[in-house]
Amino acid sequence: MIVSGSTSQSLAATLSRELEKPLAAVSYDRFPDGERLASVPDFEGERAILVASTTSSDAHLELLQLQDAVREAGAEHVTTVLPYMGYGRQDAAFESGQPISARAVARAISTGTDRVLTVTPHEEAVCDFFEPTAESIDAAGRLAEPLPTDLEDPVFLSPDAGAIDLAETVRDAYGAGETDYFEKVRHTGTDVEITPSDVAVAGRDVVVVDDIIATGSTMSEAIAVLGNRDVGRVFVSCVHPLLVRDAYTKLARAGVEAIYGTDTIEREASAVSVAPAIAESLTE
Repeated sequence: MIVSGSTSQSLAATLSRELEKPLAAVSYDRFPDGERLASVPDFEGERAILVASTTSSDAHLELLQLQDAVREAGAEHVTTVLPYMGYGRQDAAFESGQPISARAVARAISTGTDRVLTVTPHEEAVCDFFEPTAESIDAAGRLAEPLPTDLEDPVFLSPDAGAIDLAETVRDAYGAGETDYFEKVRHTGTDVEITPSDVAVAGRDVVVVDDIIATGSTMSEAIAVLGNRDVGRVFVSCVHPLLVRDAYTKLARAGVEAIYGTDTIEREASAVSVAPAIAESLTE
């Protein structure tokens, strides 16, 4: 059975249809003191596929409860699908005395599962923190589907040179265009400076591709510079549309025409589902 965390209900339903497997009823409650209680009152079967994006500390705890709940209900094999892995970007200690948060949460999740899949992690290395090692699903190609079919001589830009594969994957799936990248300089764990490269964008449509967009601050600053180069339309595509605080406003003010994301994080910008990519990995 497919079991959904509260953050991934739409994706879990789509995956249920893709795999033609039943979707379990799940109850998400709170006690008067604020403690959470996630349960699966009607779970049946020996195998459970949990689908839960850990977008908050509550979502992490809820996932651990659901892992335990399906075991209690008789599941002998548990697969945990993390469409979005929270704390996954903190894969190293940036300063002395800081935790490696990705390792800490991976250890906790590993105790209740037999297999872990995660979609387009920010750093592939976080998969090694799980026991057994998590499997990475590349969903970047799904980002081509919602793009306009009439892009003018498009340029697909990645946030830095190391992520050029991301832009190339979307470009290849789209079927046309050039790829390039922004220059990125990280000053601290939170302070990142991004400036556009020297690629010619005058009169051309640009698609900025990233794995995660959180606040949109550095990206909006970089995109604003493209406007000074007589760029055509600008679109933003990301696998994980976290889009917190005033990210939509920042990107709109920078001149972005549309934002397209997947349903790893269920937001207004979630224009395409990663369920087919997950289903393919689960049936291999």
